[in-house]
Amino acid sequence: MDRINFSVACLLVWTMLLSTTSLSQQAAAAGEPLAIHTVSLPKALLRQQYRFELRAEGGISPIQWEVTGGSMPDGLALGPDGVLSGVPIETGDFRFTVTVTDSGKPAHEKSQELTLLVVAPLLLQWGRLPKINGQKLECALRLANQTGQDFDLTVIALAVNEIGRATAVGYQHFTLRGDTEDVEIPFSENLPPGTYELNVDAVAEVPKSNTIFRARLVTREKLVVPPIP
Repeated sequence: MDRINFSVACLLVWTMLLSTTSLSQQAAAAGEPLAIHTVSLPKALLRQQYRFELRAEGGISPIQWEVTGGSMPDGLALGPDGVLSGVPIETGDFRFTVTVTDSGKPAHEKSQELTLLVVAPLLLQWGRLPKINGQKLECALRLANQTGQDFDLTVIALAVNEIGRATAVGYQHFTLRGDTEDVEIPFSENLPPGTYELNVDAVAEVPKSNTIFRARLVTREKLVVPPIP
């Protein structure tokens, strides 16, 4: 009788150990709850290589990513490994939803809405539209460095008349610091009578990375300087 009781007790203990081990293994397989840690993205530069890896933790490996809503800029793609990469070819704010799915049975998934800002590295705009005041051409430019790097910047403005003769209206060469917005440069120059088109070229060099950015402005309407009375 004692032998039977002892055997039953051993069987019960062994069953409990197996049950505890099984529960531990199941808990380990389940892991931590699946969660996305990436909630924002660094800005991208127009026509420049972009690469950013989305981060998630928990769930059962391997995990896979995909875009499940909204739209990304042309030129960028999200790989199943969570790497967002490519060369964007358009500027703007792009909102899209990413979803990560684990390998559980059943699978678990989490989604996150993200916004990606794509900007031009060198922004060149009219601060004041070109106009003729008497014999003088007057205008102002607005410049912005939308990168985190300093620019060695050169700006040249040329007024080209109807026979192709160019007259220098302005020249600037200076350092434009990274993440600088709305630097205004005024230009003015007396011109001979004639019909002109104003061409402005800006060239930004980044010596550290041996990179060059360019921007150009051209007047849409001809500028007419009247004959001198």
